[in-house]
Parts: sequence; structure tokens; C-alpha cells
Amino acid sequence: MTSKIQLRDVRQVFRVRGQGDRAAHDFVALDRLDLDVKQGEILTIVGPSGCGKSTVLDLVCGLTTPTAGSVDIGGKRVTGPGLDRGVVFQQYTLLPWRTALGNIDFALEAVGGRKKAERKQLARQYLELVGLTEFADRYPHELSGGMKQRVAIARSLSYQPQVLLMDEPFGALDAQTRERLQEELLQIWRRTGTTIVFITHDIEEAVFLGQRVAVMSTRPGRIVETINVVLDRTTDESDVRSSAQFAKYRHQIWEHLRQPVLSTAAQEEVHRVA
Repeated sequence: MTSKIQLRDVRQVFRVRGQGDRAAHDFVALDRLDLDVKQGEILTIVGPSGCGKSTVLDLVCGLTTPTAGSVDIGGKRVTGPGLDRGVVFQQYTLLPWRTALGNIDFALEAVGGRKKAERKQLARQYLELVGLTEFADRYPHELSGGMKQRVAIARSLSYQPQVLLMDEPFGALDAQTRERLQEELLQIWRRTGTTIVFITHDIEEAVFLGQRVAVMSTRPGRIVETINVVLDRTTDESDVRSSAQFAKYRHQIWEHLRQPVLSTAAQEEVHRVA
């Protein structure tokens, strides 16, 4: 089954309860949002805080049902979470009582269908994929933040999902670790060919990782531009960030993000008319 993702005319409305003198009201998080993710690509989504980036990921994951519109993967409607999708959050969400190897084995055990010896072997393969073979027996509190996130990535990839959804997974890391993990993620993607949707608020991260960058507007969120990124990666990865091509894409995205924001009253008028 193809792992192409399609969101069509998606609208997401949340009911906000009243507080004090303010009555309960509808909050429009997404409106008229269209998005395509090609099979085997890394698509990064960037936008201002509160624009609905994580809501898009929740919809693709199946944790939320759109108020209107459709979300399809491989031509099939998303109706809930599934093993065809893996998720990596900003928080590591590792089980503290399990080792690095044990955390990966836990995911395989939950999926079922494999004997213990086979699970252990597969868990070791994915731990090797993220470069943590020698830390197999370490518990989460014995690992650095970057190592914990690599274990989380290995765990999500271990049951071989068609799509990997990543919600600002490197946001809590220091700059040096963050850049190193960006480079490692690209290496993992090249080896696995997994379709990746990567949410970030960092423009440089979006350009460095994405084959395409989808730029979102402020709420109600929608895709205002999708930019194809073509960078010369024949030299050292670290040199890409200082290239003229990189700067061009960064400026292009920034110009979209700094467009004037409608006032709350104006936005409500747009929703009312729509």
C-alpha cells in the first residue's frame, strides 16, 4: 500500500468552555487546509506558534477526526491510529523501568506476531541503526537527551511503519545535539526510505531536513505555500547550512511567515462569512 498522505479541505473546530464572563465558543484551529505528502519523502511543516501544526499531525495519526474534510493514507480514509504510522514526540516517552533495548522490544511485543528471540534481534538492529548498540543495557536516566530521542526514533521505526510522524522531536535539545540528530535522521531516512512528516517551528531545521517545506499561516491554520528544496549535499552536510541556496530558502520561508496577521475580530468575520 502506498504511503502517500492527502488532506483535503480540512477544517478543525474545537469547542472551548466558558470561563468567567466569557461564554463557550468555537475555536477554529484549521480551515480549508490541503496537503499532499509524497511516498518516501521528508516533508517538513513550519509555521508560527499556535497555527495548528500539531493538530495536522494528530489528524494524520488518527488521534483526532476532522470537523470537515478528509485525511487519507494510500487512498484509504484515516479513522484512527494504526501500525502503518509511527510517532515521535518532543518528550521522549520512554519507559523508565526498561533499558534502551527493552524500550524497543516493548513496541515489538505490543505489536505481536514475533517470538522473544526474534524481537530481541530486531530491537538490536534498530538500536544499531541509531548508533546506540553499546548503550543497549542503559536505562533512560543513564542516557543523554539526544540518546533518549534516538531510542524513541528506533522504537517507532522498529515495527516498520509506512509513515513516521515527528512533532518537534529535537526542540528540547541544545543546538549542537540538535544539528547532529538532524544529520543522523537524514542518514536513517536514506537507509529506510520511510515517509516522514516533520513538524518544527525552526526555519533552518525545516530547510535542512525537508525535500519540501509546507508553510502554515497563523490560525486558522492552512498551507499558504509549499516549497521544493534542492540543496547540494555532495559535500559535507554541515556545509549545507552556510550555502547560498540554503539562505535563499530560509529567506523565502521567512517572507511567508512575516505576512501581516489578521486581527481576531477580522478572523472571526472571515469564519462567519465562510
